[in-house]
Amino acid sequence: MIGMLRCREVVSLAGDYIERRLRLRRRLAVLLHLAMCRGCRAYIEQLRLTLLALASRPRTAPAADERDALLRAFREGPGRPGV
Repeated sequence: MIGMLRCREVVSLAGDYIERRLRLRRRLAVLLHLAMCRGCRAYIEQLRLTLLALASRPRTAPAADERDALLRAFREGPGRPGV
């Protein structure tokens, strides 16, 4: 018997579900939940579209000065001087 998943569990499995990395039993449990939950269906679709958009972007490293600025901002953290 396939157990009913909660929304929280579906959200945590969403990436693996989209990338088809779930075993059959778990995938069926997600499908069952999605058949009954409009919110999770919308979440899965939004995540799927986001992943497609990200995959279509070129993979280039930032320029050295941009990388240094990002690392500096990360180290200083939110709300600290220089951010």
